[in-house]
Amino acid sequence: MSGTPGEREESLDVIQRELSAFARRARAAAAQLHPELPLVSYTLLAHIDDQQGCRATDLAAHYMLDKSTVSRQIGTLEKLGLVERHPDPDDHRIQVLHPTEAGTQALAATQASRRAAYQERLADWTEDDLGRFAAYLLRYNATGDAPHA
Repeated sequence: MSGTPGEREESLDVIQRELSAFARRARAAAAQLHPELPLVSYTLLAHIDDQQGCRATDLAAHYMLDKSTVSRQIGTLEKLGLVERHPDPDDHRIQVLHPTEAGTQALAATQASRRAAYQERLADWTEDDLGRFAAYLLRYNATGDAPHA
């Protein structure tokens, strides 16, 4: 590791501050999807869509959330008409969550808006810069399984 301990601490402070700013922008993007949709619900909807359906317990495990939190968020998504439940074809006792057509459309519109915002924000970055940034985010999130991360 290069740099002094003080430089490392300063870098960690910058990282914490900038990741907080990033999270605030992410919450604002979630509000574009629907004003009543918190970031957690937006994230769950995106995961359900990406997985082409999943169980609420899978969401809780993947995001390390309490089952009651997931249940409340799923209830909000259902009330907004963005998610619906279907019986699992292999075990009808299990309910699998799927985005509705409205959920898929709302998610696609929001993702397109977010992509455009990223393209604008990162327009002057080189391909190498983008590749390194993407790699760093993947690396950071791959070690983010600890509850404090």
